[in-house]
Amino acid sequence: MEEKKQEEVSEQEIIDQPNEDETTENSQAEVVEEDSELDQLREEKEEIHNRLLRLQADYDNFRRRTQKEKEADRKYKAQSLVEELIPVLDNFERALQVEVDGESAQNFASGMKMVYDQFQAALDKEGVEEIPAQGEVFDPHLHQAVMQVEDDNYESNVVVEQLQKGYRLNDRVIRPAMVKVNQ
Repeated sequence: MEEKKQEEVSEQEIIDQPNEDETTENSQAEVVEEDSELDQLREEKEEIHNRLLRLQADYDNFRRRTQKEKEADRKYKAQSLVEELIPVLDNFERALQVEVDGESAQNFASGMKMVYDQFQAALDKEGVEEIPAQGEVFDPHLHQAVMQVEDDNYESNVVVEQLQKGYRLNDRVIRPAMVKVNQ
């Protein structure tokens, strides 16, 4: 009886143990499965890496754009103030062109000239400059033609007379110069 049990156990062990073909198939299946998992992980890694690179590029672009905006804000921070002050400057210049009689009026006019010079220096410091006009070639970006004349002393398309001064802040035109242009 014991022998029979031993035979049964032996047969059972043989049945339970996989044969070599099954072991090879199982290990091959595991290898294929591991390879597919590895490929999938590599694809995920590559996708995440690409997303990270795009995110980094977006951040760099954002940083550059905000830096340019800050520079533009600093460069043109005085634009609205300059736009308000240009008519004041025009009136100042007209007032200084008036002829005055008497010593007290002369002193007043010289004091006003000093204030005008100080005002002009403050605008220059902020980057405000007058746009050259008379004798220059007409540029529609800098000049506003309000009249055309025929003058033999000037070439065609040249500014003959400046009617109102034009100004720019750094490289931005605040007000174009009003001019007469030769035909």
